[in-house]
Amino acid sequence: MAKTVKRLYGPALVATGPTTVYTVPASTTALIRHVHVSNPSGSAVTLTLSIGADAAGTRLLGTYSIPAAAAGVSDSVRDMYWSVPMTAAEILTVSAGTNNILVIVVSGEEYTAG
Repeated sequence: MAKTVKRLYGPALVATGPTTVYTVPASTTALIRHVHVSNPSGSAVTLTLSIGADAAGTRLLGTYSIPAAAAGVSDSVRDMYWSVPMTAAEILTVSAGTNNILVIVVSGEEYTAG
């Protein structure tokens, strides 16, 4: 299997409706390694991230609050390090509590057969 380390999605703004941001290609297994999220606004914003169609049982993060950027606040930028496998044709969906505020980058590895 050929391994490719890559950015799977972003940087991009997160919309309010569940949006498919990555689909694992055919004959490929993907591994989500890093999710970077920033909230440059003055208010906390929630993030939902799911493997598959968004539902309570598919969420990696469910309405996870990212604090507002403000003086003295250092955690309005979140870096999450994971090892979450995905199989061919699986999708990654994201949504936010407030439209087009959060910025997300998802990186990982793709393993292609052949």
